[in-house]
Amino acid sequence: MKEIINKYKENKLSLEMYQKVGVIFLTIVLAGIFGWIYEFILYYFDGGCKEFYMQGGNFLPWINIYAYGALLVMFFTKKIRNKPLLVFIAALVITGLLEYFSGLVIYKIGDGLRLWDYNQEIWNFGNIGGFICLRSVLFFGVSSLLLIYGIVPFCIYLSKKMSKKAFLILSITLFSIVMFDEVYNLLIARALNLPRAADFYKSLGFKYVKFN
Repeated sequence: MKEIINKYKENKLSLEMYQKVGVIFLTIVLAGIFGWIYEFILYYFDGGCKEFYMQGGNFLPWINIYAYGALLVMFFTKKIRNKPLLVFIAALVITGLLEYFSGLVIYKIGDGLRLWDYNQEIWNFGNIGGFICLRSVLFFGVSSLLLIYGIVPFCIYLSKKMSKKAFLILSITLFSIVMFDEVYNLLIARALNLPRAADFYKSLGFKYVKFN
């Protein structure tokens, strides 16, 4: 594992195409799950440690923006992996811009819709329009270090230790399940007027954080 991390940092790690694709698929899955866990814990504390709130818009514990952010960080830090401080700084900028403009676009096209609002959250120092704050950016920067030096190398390790067939089955299956969940809730359920994940969980008594 240590050897894999060192070679990965120096861009000297040789991977076959199926391994590269599988690693990306697994990273998308793990990053989205990581984001769900983070928000699940955060909003428990934000709500005064009284109750837990369901997060995201999927049936599975997975949030898409964390997966998108992970892919961007992986791509734009490829040539500086051997310099953790630069990776951290780059991640601050990348994830900060992603969060800010994602929130702004959703707000504009959604007629005031907010999927998060730092105006209403704890530890919101450096808050800009409710779309971004210093706490979130710093957390994403630290999380990106975990991504680059932990999650991605682990996925690469799996690709080298598992057989090609087993690795492809694992990565493609997990990715496909997550993507079907995402496409169903974003497109299919809306188009066919079918129950979405939020409707299902609310019917079971789960609560979601509301932003005014």
